[in-house]
Amino acid sequence: MKTKFLNIKTSSLFRTTLKRIKSKLLYIPMAVVLLFSSCSEYLDIVPDNVATIDNAFRLRNEAEKYLFTCYSFLPLHGDTWFNPGMAAGDEYWYPQTNQNKWHAAFRIALGQQNKDNPLYNEWAGTQKGGNGDGRSHLKLWRGIRHCNIFLENVRDKGLVPDLSANERVRWIAEVEFLKAFYHFYLFRMYGPIPIMDKNAEIGIAEEKRMPVDSVTNYIVKLLDSSIPNLPATITDENTELGRTTQSIASAIKAKTLIYAASPLFNGNSDFANFEDKEGTKLFPQNYDPNKWIKARDALKEAIEIAEANGHALYEYKNDVFELSDDMKTQLNIRNAVTKRWAEEHVWALSNSNYINQRACMPPVERSQQNARGTLAGFFSVPIKIAKMFYTKNGVPIEEDKTLDFTDYMDIRTANLEERYHIEPGYQTARLNFDREHRFYADLGFDGSIWYMKDGNAKGADENTFYVKCKNFENAGFGHYNNWNETGYFIKKLVNWESTTNSSNNVSWKVYPWPEIRLADLYLMYAEALNEVEGGSPMAIEYLDKIRERAGLGGVKVSWETYSTNPQKFTTQDGLREIIHRERLIELALEGHRFWDLRRWKKSVEYLNEDITGFNIIGKTTEAYNNERVIYSQSFIAPRDYFWPIGNYDTRRNPNLVENPGW
Repeated sequence: MKTKFLNIKTSSLFRTTLKRIKSKLLYIPMAVVLLFSSCSEYLDIVPDNVATIDNAFRLRNEAEKYLFTCYSFLPLHGDTWFNPGMAAGDEYWYPQTNQNKWHAAFRIALGQQNKDNPLYNEWAGTQKGGNGDGRSHLKLWRGIRHCNIFLENVRDKGLVPDLSANERVRWIAEVEFLKAFYHFYLFRMYGPIPIMDKNAEIGIAEEKRMPVDSVTNYIVKLLDSSIPNLPATITDENTELGRTTQSIASAIKAKTLIYAASPLFNGNSDFANFEDKEGTKLFPQNYDPNKWIKARDALKEAIEIAEANGHALYEYKNDVFELSDDMKTQLNIRNAVTKRWAEEHVWALSNSNYINQRACMPPVERSQQNARGTLAGFFSVPIKIAKMFYTKNGVPIEEDKTLDFTDYMDIRTANLEERYHIEPGYQTARLNFDREHRFYADLGFDGSIWYMKDGNAKGADENTFYVKCKNFENAGFGHYNNWNETGYFIKKLVNWESTTNSSNNVSWKVYPWPEIRLADLYLMYAEALNEVEGGSPMAIEYLDKIRERAGLGGVKVSWETYSTNPQKFTTQDGLREIIHRERLIELALEGHRFWDLRRWKKSVEYLNEDITGFNIIGKTTEAYNNERVIYSQSFIAPRDYFWPIGNYDTRRNPNLVENPGW
């Protein structure tokens, strides 16, 4: 498993640590897998016996290695194979008949989850996909166990005598955070989980699941203990970049509380009869509005801490290519994700660079030049995701009273004014016209402009790369094995400064995966504000910050001017719908939709819709621009809102109860 949570550049400290660990395999009490962004080697160390624990905490250097062990269990989200939020929902779709690409998370999207051998099984650390490198076995319970060992020993001031008092306090805070995050990650997947405050005796599996409120209160308690003792920022980037900060821990605390306040966990009657074997109810049955107040306050604090430490919404500045305003806005959106160390990244995971750019980008053309090379572009986006984005007027396509999208597969011809979105003179579906900048920044499609820095000699945004998707065209079905199933490619996650204008040599400019962006916090804050005060003006203010960066008018002016429901934003229900959609659009394709639909209890609605795409075997404009059903998804509620623990673990631990429906 790659270390994901860290914002660590491959520093001299970590390289030195790697070498030291390799030379002392029998000495160090760890189960570690460290995969650095600049190399492919990793380390797997299993403790031999209890006596080795004493050796690990005799000196600072050895204790520091154990600290890195605790970090090493962070989930791998910069790799789609290890990010169920991307592949297990309805945003990504893979070639339907190429089962080589059907890893564990995507098989969940196909409805193949089961309790006999659960897919993407974080409980046992199995069935998680990967590339055969052995990393998938690192389960989070083991990570929590190592955190407990670390805390027990480092809190003992009689151990690690050469560790300074300030470092001792900070290291304890870091591991308290990691322990809290691992609990949160499991809680989000499984619901009520055991609280592992202390390690059970070796070989005894007797833990039982705890009620939802007990779990969230425990996570928050750990974070409250951690935050004051963490650094505000990392000052020594050469050796410490990637260690936990107050901004990161505050953001996870806020996320924990907004989950606790959301419909899935707050008064969910679907789980009224879910109880442990002693009859304890595991889900609260009474809706508690105070949970939204706690979430609101925590989000306000998290935003204030982040902004005080230099985090801000990204904006593309210092333009040297004389780009159009349209393209600058698109780069606002793309670079908010792909720019290395962007100020918007509250939590960027440098030990988990995004490694799937090749799977996102199609073969592109400029004039007659073939720049396909080894590009694949098999990550595809269903039509329903394309329909989700706003019109250029900033309202949903089904609400815009000035633009008609009823026949969204009708063929239109692009004019010169649309040259920064679609090749002039090209014919493509009506759905691709008159859309907001995030649509064009996030997606590529037949006839679309795909701006890259090396699109032409001058870096200009005219006469640059464009996409041709019909059968046997450069990016179409029939040219190579990893075809795009729907006709929509993922532009958002491709770094625009990568070198792609070559048929033989593609150089991807990698970036640490942005686990939490400031935009994420703004949108959660708007959501909590509206739940506390329906139609909250401040909620709209935070939405408008996001919309302004995306080149849209504010909520009020957009709905009043263009929507068939002009007063929608004035009610709690209406503004909630706007906030949810804004969040799905702004964070599209980043792995948030999967979890948000669950906590809102909307998965049963969205994940029972057909996955559709263009007719990719069509060779003409008329044949290609037709919608076809690719797959009919099925989501069974309430069962599918949580992972099954699985038969193996529920049988070996008589105190565990399985999630309802499994």
